[in-house]
Amino acid sequence: MARLIECVPNFSEGRNKDIIEQIVDEIRKTENVKLLDYSMDADHNRSVVTFIGEPDQVIEAAFKATKVASELIDMTKHTGGHPRMGATDVIPLIPISDVTMEECVEYSKILGKRIGEELNIPVFLYEKSATSRNREDLAEIRKGQYEGMAEKLKDEEWKPDFGPAELNIKSGVTAVGARPPLIAYNVNLGTSDLSIAKKIAKAVRAKTGGFTYCKAIGLEIKERNIVQVSMNLVDYTKTPIFRVFDTIEREARRYGVNVIGSEIIGLVPMQALVDVADYYLRLENFSSDQILERKIFE
Repeated sequence: MARLIECVPNFSEGRNKDIIEQIVDEIRKTENVKLLDYSMDADHNRSVVTFIGEPDQVIEAAFKATKVASELIDMTKHTGGHPRMGATDVIPLIPISDVTMEECVEYSKILGKRIGEELNIPVFLYEKSATSRNREDLAEIRKGQYEGMAEKLKDEEWKPDFGPAELNIKSGVTAVGARPPLIAYNVNLGTSDLSIAKKIAKAVRAKTGGFTYCKAIGLEIKERNIVQVSMNLVDYTKTPIFRVFDTIEREARRYGVNVIGSEIIGLVPMQALVDVADYYLRLENFSSDQILERKIFE
């Protein structure tokens, strides 16, 4: 069995396709790495890229993509709906086959050290790679966003794990870490009232009494004049999509608002969608072994 890890870097650019193509080309050109998906979001001004490969090659591809992002993205000019702190905002490494989470932690340290030393970008280790409890949650590291990072880095508690202890003005700060697979899932609401999206996000996210494995924020989608509950479901086996969607729909009705759609950003495990179908169709004795494509490619 091949040793494989997945990497899902997020870049703070979602409007200029030429910039993202140049970043993604670095991944395409790396041997033994396969680009699986990438998507741009103009309102968030953010792009999510997914690729997979042998660990050493994935680290190389991630570094080269980060280097190009540091050359092409200027954080002093960046605006967008999604919280962000760097040109390459976050780089998660996910074990896929014949690689342990502990090994991914070590690979994240190798990558983070190289970014810090060679690109002069402050790097925080997060999730399973975190060096302290307050660095496990990406939201805590990112608090203050790019605009607040120069001041935050002066605090000894927020000394970076790698790189300079002062803000890289152009490229900002990057988080690197190992984590399990997650689902980036957004639910769109038929209103422009951001306060409603924020109240619903508060109802479903773990930190404020919601679902244990759900992180959520309320965002504006100005292009469509609507708002969105934007989420990361960090363990879909324990907090499934359908349960969160149902709750959001019920909460929205309290405010006289409809759910007008939802979206998955990047890739999603097939079982997560099978679970949704099983729930809503009330399937009896259904097994994922009944999926045609699974049988074909076994």
